[in-house]
Amino acid sequence: MNSRMINRIMVGFYLVVFFAYLFGPLVIMSITAFNTSPYPAVMPFEGFTLEWFRILFADKDMMIGLQNSLRIGVLVVLISVPCGLAGAILMHQVLPRLRNYYYIVVVSPVLTPGVIIGISTVIFWKDFTAATGASFLYDGLILASLGQSSFISAYCMLIFLSRLQRFDHALEEAGLDLGASNAQVFRHILIPYLRPAILSASVMAFLSSFENYNTTTFAILADKTLTTVLAGRVRQGSTPAISALAVTIIAVTVAGTIVYELIKRREDARKAATMRRAQDAERLEMAAA
Repeated sequence: MNSRMINRIMVGFYLVVFFAYLFGPLVIMSITAFNTSPYPAVMPFEGFTLEWFRILFADKDMMIGLQNSLRIGVLVVLISVPCGLAGAILMHQVLPRLRNYYYIVVVSPVLTPGVIIGISTVIFWKDFTAATGASFLYDGLILASLGQSSFISAYCMLIFLSRLQRFDHALEEAGLDLGASNAQVFRHILIPYLRPAILSASVMAFLSSFENYNTTTFAILADKTLTTVLAGRVRQGSTPAISALAVTIIAVTVAGTIVYELIKRREDARKAATMRRAQDAERLEMAAA
C-alpha cells in the first residue's frame, strides 16, 4: 500500500464522516416523521404513517407561528435588501479615509447580541410611538421585522459589496456621457448587474429572518413565530410532528433549489444562444465584406 492509496483512503474516510455528520440528523429526523411511534424514534420502526403531518397542519399555534414567520420574512426582505444596497453604494461614494469608520458603524449590528437588539428595539419604538402617536408601529410583527432588519441589512450590504468590487464604473460614466440621468444609469446599468446579488441577498435575508430566535423572542411581544413556538414545544418534549415539520421544510427547500437551478440553466442557455447568433451574424458580415 503506497502513500497515494493511503491518501485516497483518508480522504474517503473524511468525506464519509463529514457527510454523515452533516446529513445524518436530517435522515434520522425524516425517518421519525413516518414512524407510528408516539416518540421520535428510528428503531423499532413500528409502521409507516402520515398521521404526524396531519397533526402538524392541524396545530393552530404552529400554523399561526408559520404565517407570522412568513410575514416577518417578507417584511425583512423589503427592508433589508434596499438598506443593504444603499449602504453598499454609499461605501463606494464616501471618501477613502472615512470608509473604515463607515464600515465599522454599519457592520456593528452583526456583532451585537440578538438579545440586546431585541430589547433595545422594543424600548426605542415604545418611546418613539409614545412621542409621535404612531401606535401602529408598536406591533409585535413590525418590531420583530425592524429588529431583525437592523443586522440582516448588514449581511445584505456585504453581499452587494462583493458584487460591486467587480463592477466597471466606466459603464456608469459612459451612460452619463451619453445623456442618461443618474436614475436611468441606476435602473438600466447598475440594477441588472446587481440582479444576482439582489436575489442572493433576498434569499439570505428571508432565511435569516425565518430561523431567528434571540432577537425575535424579545421583540415579538405577545405574538409568536414558528421558532418561538418550536422552542416552547421542545422544552415540553419533542414529538414526531416536529420531525414532520422538518421534513416539510426540507422538501420545500429542495424544491425551491431545483426550480432555481432549472431557471438559471434556461437563462444561461438563452444567453449562450444569443451570443452564438451574434457571433454568426458577425462572421456573416465579415464574409460579406
